[in-house]
Amino acid sequence: MVHTLTHTDLHLPGQDHVYHGKVRDIYFLRDGRIAMVATDRISAFDVVLPEGIPYKGQVLNQIATYFLEATRDIVPNWLLCSPDPMVSLGHRLQPFRVEMVIRGYLTGSAWRAYQAGERSLCGVPLPEGMRENEAFPQPIITPTTKEDEGHDENISREEIIRTGLVSEEDYRQIEAYTYALFRRGQEMARERGLILVDTKYEFGKNEAGEIFLIDEIHTPDSSRYFYAEGYQERFDRGEEQKQLSKEFVRQWLIKQGFQGRAGEVVPTMTPEYCQSVSDRYIELYELVTGRTFVKEPTENLSQRIERNLLAAL
Repeated sequence: MVHTLTHTDLHLPGQDHVYHGKVRDIYFLRDGRIAMVATDRISAFDVVLPEGIPYKGQVLNQIATYFLEATRDIVPNWLLCSPDPMVSLGHRLQPFRVEMVIRGYLTGSAWRAYQAGERSLCGVPLPEGMRENEAFPQPIITPTTKEDEGHDENISREEIIRTGLVSEEDYRQIEAYTYALFRRGQEMARERGLILVDTKYEFGKNEAGEIFLIDEIHTPDSSRYFYAEGYQERFDRGEEQKQLSKEFVRQWLIKQGFQGRAGEVVPTMTPEYCQSVSDRYIELYELVTGRTFVKEPTENLSQRIERNLLAAL
């Protein structure tokens, strides 16, 4: 039987406090490090769904580690090591309260807004006459606020700077990092027969004021991928793109009448459905990294994680 990890309650030496996010549990240590546990929780429409997805935490952590190592030449990042398949240990930094969402194609929530008549997204004008899944002339950055609870909100570059969420100097730097990381991600995806459609990056500062890339990068929770083969033919025929991302979970929820709005009830997630989601995550891992996914034992996950972390600390 495959077990999932949907909650952690670790007791680490030098532990200051713990933050339970939508998907990750972050343990803050007094020595200036954090331990980030990628659980098997899954969220959509800013709601944590009731069932865990087998191996999802391992997939997320190992994809993020893969890309953090592959982009160190662009921007320093928070990662020090990964002592467990579901855990990363890294620098404790002060995060910016914005997420840098970058889009290469008109799809997902941006397409839904466009369909509803909007022609500006986070202060970025959108061309007339675009179709679903069409590439933008150039990638666009559409930031959101970073909320501890509830919905992240779209925000423009101008509002971020005007309200002091990020200084203009720092924003220019994270903007440049965002474009460079997205180019690298698209190049790496292209080599694997995929299209990196959109993603998001988060940044923070150390005490010396140096900017670091933090959190995850290019995972199916934070990114959308299309299969490159057949993209143009499907687009020309107006068909849905074959994709690997969490969007298929959102679409399933929408068809079941759930978008996270007041009064809506999360549909039942059967074991068969959860397994199908797991299979998609594993497929993306193997496609995007070119590596075979090794399913680590799932018995006593919390004990294994705590043991491996203690050895690393």
